[in-house]
Amino acid sequence: MAHLTTTERRKARVRAEIRAAAYGRPRLSVFRSSKQIYAQIIDDAKGVTIVAASTIEKDLKGKLKTGADVEAAKTIGKLVAERALKAGVKAVVFDRGQYIYHGRVKALADGAREGGLEF
Repeated sequence: MAHLTTTERRKARVRAEIRAAAYGRPRLSVFRSSKQIYAQIIDDAKGVTIVAASTIEKDLKGKLKTGADVEAAKTIGKLVAERALKAGVKAVVFDRGQYIYHGRVKALADGAREGGLEF
């Protein structure tokens, strides 16, 4: 096996734990860059993205001060939850990826819970 970086190992470890605990539920995956935040709900059994939301969407550009703060993350969490409920998804497994559950990642999760998702 190739040598993995610390973040790659953490990401693989989190994914393995999520697969074990998923019980067929889709996963809410988070990607955080220095300027934006992205969230998508993925059905791993079919290998498809059910819904997605991010701070780069045109209708959010004017509303958000920046895509890289806790306020933007919470907005994206609520938006992805709203879209998921429309698509018939109520329960998900939260996939924080390589990121620590803190700051923007935590704000996105809290926003998704407020929006009606269960995890």
